[in-house]
Amino acid sequence: MPEGDSVWRAAAQLHAALAGHQLTDTDFRVPRFATLNLAGWKVNEVVARGKHLLIRLQGPAEERLTIHSHLKMEGAWQIYPPGGRWRKPGFTARCVLRTAAADAVGFSLGILEVVRTADESTVVGHLGPDLLGPDWDVVEAERRLLAEPEVPIGVALLDQRKLAGIGNIYRCEACFLAGVHPAWPVSAVADLSALMADAKQLLEANLGPGRRTTVLNARGVPVGRAAGRPGYWVYRRDKQPCLKCGTPIRRGVLAKAAGTEERDIYFCPTCQPLTPPA
Repeated sequence: MPEGDSVWRAAAQLHAALAGHQLTDTDFRVPRFATLNLAGWKVNEVVARGKHLLIRLQGPAEERLTIHSHLKMEGAWQIYPPGGRWRKPGFTARCVLRTAAADAVGFSLGILEVVRTADESTVVGHLGPDLLGPDWDVVEAERRLLAEPEVPIGVALLDQRKLAGIGNIYRCEACFLAGVHPAWPVSAVADLSALMADAKQLLEANLGPGRRTTVLNARGVPVGRAAGRPGYWVYRRDKQPCLKCGTPIRRGVLAKAAGTEERDIYFCPTCQPLTPPA
């Protein structure tokens, strides 16, 4: 599932291609909206909300609709010149939006629906504060995390109801920078606001092309992109030396609860001991 920075970039690309333009044709390839035709509607803006994309439209008589999509694991939006040849198989297309200037195609979208813009809360209202959004509220995010103090912090950080935008990469990297093992309960993390500040800084540092998290030093201070350094502190670096202490990085698994799907975690056993401090 994409991280919040990936969804933010997708929204920025869609906004640049579509905003201010009138749709000349639409093709919704899901049964519920297969007959919907929004030709003539104008794209007002495209925004990201956590890992959700919202394409806001204006129609006749000031009507407003929102095309809501979620990429899940395999989804992607791509921009083409009008009539351009697609780079992905046509049978995976779920939504096609055409203007005189560009075609936007959503492939393998995990969620695709159209709602009244006034009703957006029905599809994204459950989300916590967005680390990349104008609504970011560290106090509210911390309150939501502490509402379930015994949940492992590595699980809580992926719960989009608590705070929106963190995926597996940034939970592993932020926990490393905070010296916190992902399996620690939320209540054992001494400074949740500092951990979230690291996650937010990592996301913001990667809104451009490519992704690196070692733009921060071990204290979470920006240090630039040092030549030759790995892109990540711990993520997918199992058995490689920790960039702080040299201990081999380990890979483990963490599940939301017994019997639920396990997700990989990466950590340094020296910098992030399994047992939290007393």
